[in-house]
Amino acid sequence: MAMTNATAIEHGAHTRGWNGWHLAALLAGNVALALGPMWVRLADSGPVSAGFWRLALAVPFFALLARTNRQPLTGLSGKVLLAVLLGGVFFAADLASWHLGIELTRLGNATLFGNSGSILLVAWGLFALRRMPHRNEWLAFAAAIAGSAILLGRSLEIDRTTLIGDLLCLLAGFLYTFYILIAQRARETLGGWSLLFWSSLAGLPVLAGFAAVLGEPFWPDNWGPVVALAFTSQLIGQGLLVFALRHFSPLVVGLALLTQPAMAVAAGWLVFSERLGPADFAGMALVAAGLVLARSTER
Repeated sequence: MAMTNATAIEHGAHTRGWNGWHLAALLAGNVALALGPMWVRLADSGPVSAGFWRLALAVPFFALLARTNRQPLTGLSGKVLLAVLLGGVFFAADLASWHLGIELTRLGNATLFGNSGSILLVAWGLFALRRMPHRNEWLAFAAAIAGSAILLGRSLEIDRTTLIGDLLCLLAGFLYTFYILIAQRARETLGGWSLLFWSSLAGLPVLAGFAAVLGEPFWPDNWGPVVALAFTSQLIGQGLLVFALRHFSPLVVGLALLTQPAMAVAAGWLVFSERLGPADFAGMALVAAGLVLARSTER
């Protein structure tokens, strides 16, 4: 996702000094993630099946990275294992919903709505703290709601199917929020790569089950798009962000996140001839502003 990926939970509570390599990794990681929706569209398997292969092809590399970084793959306590497995179910449901939405709406919309988890996490944090939003938080909610209303209205003007795609991508952001909340404590025990290994492994049967229920084609004839999806969305994008995120403030991360919808819009225009009007750009700008403001309030 967009950052509909598990890297958000890698962001530490404080940052360290950064250099040009860290900035390049931050930007390149977002660009790699932005290409994910394009590969989903190009895959000749079903969209949910593409999500299965996205995780399945990446699992061995997550195991290798966890071992290299001395993160545990065995000996998990029952409580941690349960949290990881439950988180994996939400992660798989998030991917299934998002990939279905990608097929039905414009790539820019899919990327923005798939990242709505940032705003939902802020809302959950305020609920947990039992306090009212501060100014920037109110602005984040207002911008995101106004921008979403514009984009949803434009999708309804184009086709009801496009509106359904937008709603599926919003649902994906909602499901991703639950994944993050469940996975947070497990990450402290396991480390990021080990968590990705176990949550991806737990998500595989869920995605395979969804694909079977939907009657999707499962085995791709052309492996290129699903291999590209696995490497750009799960390995290159996530790996670069895991390397870079700890060095930047949430505001900088939020600004870098804006490369994702920009790249998705460009891919939609170049590859699928998706054209946007002034209202679309206004809606996207408002949602993007909401995401940046939400990032800037993270704790």
